[in-house]
Amino acid sequence: MRRYIWLLIGFIVFGSLLVASLFAEGIDNLTNQSFMPLLRSETVIVIMVLALILPVTIIVMIRYVYKRNNHLEALTEALAREYTEDEIAEAESIIADQLESLKEEHSEESTSDLPHAPNSTGSFASGSAEEQAEESAELTDPRFYMLSELDRAAESYVAPKYDDSLTLEELCHRFRHFAAWKLHLYYDIKDIRRFVAGLAVTHIIIMQGMSGTGKTSLAYAFGEFMQNQSVIVPIQPMWKERTDMIGYYNEFTKRFNETVLLRKMYEANGNDNIYITVLDEMNIARVEYYFAEFLSLLELPNPEQRYLDVVSDKWENDPVLLKNGQIRLPANMWFVGTANNDDSTFAISDKVYDRAMVMNLDQKADYFEPEMCEPVCMSKTHWESLVKDALEEYELSERNRRRLNMLDEYLIDKFRITFGNRIMKQINQYIPVCLACGGDELDALDDILARKVLRKLESQNPVYVRSAADGLCTYLDELFGAEHMTLCKDFLRRLERSA
Repeated sequence: MRRYIWLLIGFIVFGSLLVASLFAEGIDNLTNQSFMPLLRSETVIVIMVLALILPVTIIVMIRYVYKRNNHLEALTEALAREYTEDEIAEAESIIADQLESLKEEHSEESTSDLPHAPNSTGSFASGSAEEQAEESAELTDPRFYMLSELDRAAESYVAPKYDDSLTLEELCHRFRHFAAWKLHLYYDIKDIRRFVAGLAVTHIIIMQGMSGTGKTSLAYAFGEFMQNQSVIVPIQPMWKERTDMIGYYNEFTKRFNETVLLRKMYEANGNDNIYITVLDEMNIARVEYYFAEFLSLLELPNPEQRYLDVVSDKWENDPVLLKNGQIRLPANMWFVGTANNDDSTFAISDKVYDRAMVMNLDQKADYFEPEMCEPVCMSKTHWESLVKDALEEYELSERNRRRLNMLDEYLIDKFRITFGNRIMKQINQYIPVCLACGGDELDALDDILARKVLRKLESQNPVYVRSAADGLCTYLDELFGAEHMTLCKDFLRRLERSA
């Protein structure tokens, strides 16, 4: 209110100054007898216009101030008036109705967004996340479509008739001829024995060698021979975690994106067949990343404790063989990875090499006339009994054990590398199975030393390795004879040339 009064006073003062200026100029002009130029001057015209506008402006301002004052007085009276009890009750009723309407709208929106529905009282369900997931499962379709289909198929599953009369030597012979006769894949019998013996030592096999030597084909052929097609998993360069292998839960579709590997793992847990999973181009991504949990679980001695996380919660309609969102890593599944060493791949770390059996396919096998051999159907139970019998019947000879100890001391002294407990355990399992497959003890020892022990020299100073390679080859000849340990000496010569 006050600011308008000050504004009005300003207009009055301004108008007075203009009028005074006019009179002063007029008197001056009259004195100089130039009244007519006064009427023509622009200043006089402006003053006259302002003199007409000023009164109108003052009247409008007074009228506006008067109306605003009346409005404020009316508002003050309205606020000061005391409402009756009926009017207050009516206002409270209107407000309560509006709040109830808002609650109902919020409840409908929340029900569509949340994985669980409101309970019978209309309020949201309370409790743990597991209880809410279970309520949601009762109202939705199964989130594991393929695994649920396997559960339905398992109700009518009939186990095949297993051929449990084969020996390890017969197994190697028949597999070699089956691959040549049926698939036109030719392999040396020594490579077949190394592959089969490797399956007895660990569930991870790494196959290295030149392109076109049949690394992937060997693992694929073994699945065909067992009448259980191998799973081929093409590794992608961006893979970094287990979800790239087994899939992930899609929050948008409320379904789990299942992979073929997850389906095969679930299927393997429901029978006694032998499964082969091929990790094709395994080192095109970092094996230590996407396969890390598999590596850790396979180290556990008890297969019943090897459970892999799939989802973080449990639904009532989840597949039967999933336990609290986890799947057991099948004891009847082996992982065979193929690896190349070029600019597009990563180096495989010692962590992976130490846990795996390494097999090199450096050259193609010669053609031979195969026998007609049909596939077999062997159970994992019979396979384990064959391995157990081999370990009881054969063992590393004392003479070669002493040689190993002497070689171990030499490697520690010259290169600061040693066998280690894990490698010694693998040697004690690998040698007997190779012998049961029809192999030779020194050939088996030569193979595992070259792939598991001397391989560690690749991380040593190449200049030093080159200078010491001749001495190590000479020492091998002294221990085992010049005609033996050819794989070890070939490996050392290759290191010497590349240094």
